[in-house]
Amino acid sequence: MPAMGTESLRDLPGVDAVLRALGPDALPHAIAVEAAREALRELREELRAGGSPPALQDAVARARARANGLQRPSLRPVINATGVLLQTNLGRAPLSERALAAMQAVARGYSNLEFDLEAGTRGSRQEHLRDLLRRATGAEDGLVVNNNAAALLMVLQVLAAGREVIVSRGQAVEIGGGFRIPDVLHQSGARLVEAGTTNRTYLRDYAEAITPETAAILRVHPSNFRVVGFTAEPVIGELASLARERNVLLLDDLGSGCLVDTRAYGLAREPTVQESIGAGATLAMFSGDKLLGGPQCGIVVGIAETVERLRRHPLARALRVDRITIAALDATLRAYVEGSEACEIPVWEMLGRGLPGLKRRARRWASLAGEAGAVVRERSMVGGGSLPGEGVDTWCAAIRPPAGAGTMAMALRAGDPPVVARIEDGAVMLDPRTVAPADDRRVAAAIKAALVQASPAP
Repeated sequence: MPAMGTESLRDLPGVDAVLRALGPDALPHAIAVEAAREALRELREELRAGGSPPALQDAVARARARANGLQRPSLRPVINATGVLLQTNLGRAPLSERALAAMQAVARGYSNLEFDLEAGTRGSRQEHLRDLLRRATGAEDGLVVNNNAAALLMVLQVLAAGREVIVSRGQAVEIGGGFRIPDVLHQSGARLVEAGTTNRTYLRDYAEAITPETAAILRVHPSNFRVVGFTAEPVIGELASLARERNVLLLDDLGSGCLVDTRAYGLAREPTVQESIGAGATLAMFSGDKLLGGPQCGIVVGIAETVERLRRHPLARALRVDRITIAALDATLRAYVEGSEACEIPVWEMLGRGLPGLKRRARRWASLAGEAGAVVRERSMVGGGSLPGEGVDTWCAAIRPPAGAGTMAMALRAGDPPVVARIEDGAVMLDPRTVAPADDRRVAAAIKAALVQASPAP
């Protein structure tokens, strides 16, 4: 048997033979060589395990498949048919067409990122967004860093290191990815002081916790969970009055970055940045890629003097954003300032889609599966750590392939472009609310291909 295994290995084609069969101009040489070597290595292992010697065309096919994988970017566009609008694993908020155009315009060549065109001298990249942040939120000033976790860490380190920060016990939470508020305070050098209880914290609890060592009160919006029932929490205006009276800062971590009344979309009320600033928060912090509908970034707005302290700190340079993010955020904020967010920002446009149109689109997809397809009333969820448990009604295509929902879902993800759906009660659910109408044909083609792959073997 060992001798036969050795002879079988000698029957494997060489790398040069595979390369000649692939064709000299079909692939970049380095990619072709790597693909050929990987394919032959795989075949060699199969032979050692007792497999049959492959024909040259088998080795070439494997090498070509390997080459395709090597040439494909790891980060790829996907079609989100899950019905979760701010799908964190899929990149959260899709950007507006205006934002995409702005990004492309400044990425194509040079820009006045840190150059004052009027004075002909060096400028600041933060100046590009200052006025828009003021107009969109009502704050005196604002700055942008690379994400909201960084914004919170920076604010605490710059303004409260070595001193106490008061947080309600119900808000000393983990907000995703192992990002825990007590740990953030520890890393910043601030000392956590908990007030109240998990479900009920009163204004007097905050007042009694304030000492000469207190730097700030921190309110953390529970963006990815909800405590219901026997609960109590002072409103932001009450906290602002207490903070002014006792001469401490009020820091409001809003998370989702909402600038509109979510009740207009049939959702629960989400605290807005404007409300926080109007009520008297020293600083409000929020994400750019959640309900704001912009690029990933962390935004800090509030009292001009306090924002300027942050801007002058070395961390502001370490956490600064690039020209692409600035361009996208500029375009996103302009939609709010101009009042066109409902039709221009994808997250709001998706939430505003009517049920009749969604049902027609879902019916077309479901019909491709024949008797295995149906149209069902479902809920599209906001997701992304915003408005926990909140969603709006929708219609979905529910497909129950004979080979099983898992097999079909995998086939959808293996397509080009990948289509990501969800599985519910043994059915593959495809929600058109989170799919651009322009992608409907591609989803239909993906469904057809996946149904073939998910068909049981004869």
